[in-house]
Amino acid sequence: MKNALVIGASGGIGAALAAELEKRGYGVTGLSRSGDGLDVTDADSVALHLGTLEGPFEAIFVATGTLAAGGTPEKSLAAIEAGQMADVLAVNTIGPALVLAHVERLLPREGRATVGVLSARVGSIGDNRMGGWYSYRASKAAVNQVIHGAAIEIGRKRKQAVVAALHPGTVETAFTAGYPGHDKVTPADAARRLCDVMAGLDPAQSGGFFDYAGKEIPW
Repeated sequence: MKNALVIGASGGIGAALAAELEKRGYGVTGLSRSGDGLDVTDADSVALHLGTLEGPFEAIFVATGTLAAGGTPEKSLAAIEAGQMADVLAVNTIGPALVLAHVERLLPREGRATVGVLSARVGSIGDNRMGGWYSYRASKAAVNQVIHGAAIEIGRKRKQAVVAALHPGTVETAFTAGYPGHDKVTPADAARRLCDVMAGLDPAQSGGFFDYAGKEIPW
């Protein structure tokens, strides 16, 4: 049996990813803050929880994130609060970076393996035509750089590994409840699409940024 690891498994998308992977025949290990006490913003917590895992995991998803760290996305530069911005960056950028630092050890030494990290289209600098949402946009643009770099480093030893930044679309979760005007998909549909995308990528595409339909998003 192949094995999968889902970081953020108690969240809306994370729980759906765990369920979808089980449907696909994976043995799934899930870690989360509410379920296991994993704090991705704390290096010691990440080392403690991921250090006990042996793997190998043929599929890994990092499905953690925050929209505004308890506040609201900024509509203007004047609305930026330093503390809130730091909190968003801690969860959305530093957290995945700390997790990715442990990932190579957990992947199989030979054969195909995939690592999908949730990002967001609004993290695309080239696609930004509206401005605003400074902290969230910046945190996702930054995590995209981390993912791209991680793909290069991991690929040096794991030649068949695929590491990708993923835009799941707008998903019906508590995360998006305050934005009723958006077209949303269910977590189950989002999870199915994301698993399909990762299954369809090859090592030459590792380090890329893809949406839920498998289309590449500009940086």
